[in-house]
Amino acid sequence: MTENDATPAPESATVPASSGSSEPADGRSGFVTFVGRPNVGKSTLTNALVGEKVAITSDKPQTTRRAIRGIVNRPTGQLVIVDTPGLHKPRTLLGQRLNDLVEQVLGDVDVIGFCVPATEKVGPGDRRIAESLGGYSRAKKVAIVTKTDAASRDQIAERLIEVDQLREDWAAVIPLSALTRDQLDVLTDELLALMPKGPALYPDGVVTDESTEDRIAEIIREAALEGVRDELPHSIAVTIEDMSERDTGSMTDIFANLIVERDSQKAIIIGHKGSRLRDVGARARAQIEPLVGTKVFLKLHVRVAKEWQRDPKQLGRLGF
Repeated sequence: MTENDATPAPESATVPASSGSSEPADGRSGFVTFVGRPNVGKSTLTNALVGEKVAITSDKPQTTRRAIRGIVNRPTGQLVIVDTPGLHKPRTLLGQRLNDLVEQVLGDVDVIGFCVPATEKVGPGDRRIAESLGGYSRAKKVAIVTKTDAASRDQIAERLIEVDQLREDWAAVIPLSALTRDQLDVLTDELLALMPKGPALYPDGVVTDESTEDRIAEIIREAALEGVRDELPHSIAVTIEDMSERDTGSMTDIFANLIVERDSQKAIIIGHKGSRLRDVGARARAQIEPLVGTKVFLKLHVRVAKEWQRDPKQLGRLGF
C-alpha cells in the first residue's frame, strides 16, 4: 500500500565540523548537549535556541534517534547544540545503540545541560543521570528546569531546590520555558560564557549540519508518530528512496519508505482505506515544502522489516 509522502534514514555523528566564519578574535565557540529522561523537552529547547526547527518533537518517548546538531550564532560566539536521544534502560539493540551514542556525545562536548521539567518531582531516573555526569569531567555542567510555563511558582521553586541538591558542581541552575522563550537568553549567555575561546565552527547562517533528505525523513517520522499507540513509535523508521526536482523547478518528487516491524503495525499506519497514511502525507508535506522551496509530490510506501530493532544487519542498513 502506498500514499503521498517521503523520507531519509538516520545517521549518528558527534565529531566537530570545520568552517570559515568570521568570529571576533575574543569570541567563544563549542559544543553543548542536553541530557535527561525522555520527554523533558530537550529537542524543543534545541529548536527554541536555534530559532528554527532542526529536531522533531513528539510526546512519545525516544523520538530523537540521532545526534542532530543545531547551531546558535551570537555576536559573542557560536553554540553547537548536539541533540541526542534520552537516556533510558535499553530493551533492544537499537536502544543500546542510542545509549551508546549519548555516551559518545557526552565525552566530546564542552558543556552538559541537565534538564528536569518543572512540572514533575525529581525522581530516581533524574538522580541516576545526574550522578552519572561525574564520569564526564571534561564538560562543565548546567542544570536546567524546563517547562516553567506549565508550572506554578511553588513548583518551580521546589524543583530548583531539588535540582540544586543533585550535584555540587553546577556552573548555573536556570529555570526557563522554551515555549514562551522566557530565560532563553539567560541560558544562551551562560552557555557561551562557559565555552572555550575560539573561532566559529560553522559559517554564519547555517542552522544545522543535517542534510535536507535527513530532515525530510525526520519530518515524515514525526508526522507518522502523531496519534499512534505507545508501543508503535519505537518500531517506526523512515528511509528516502529517491528525491528529485522536476525540470520545471516547481515540484519536487520524494519517494519514501515507512518501515515497521509487524503486519499489524502496517495496518495501523495505513489506516482504514489509507486514511491515516494520507493524513501523515499531508502533515509532512506542509513542513517539507517550505524546506525545499517547491511544491512536493510525496509517495509513501509502508513495508515490514520484522524485528528490525534487534537485527544488527537491518539496523546498519537503516543507519544505526
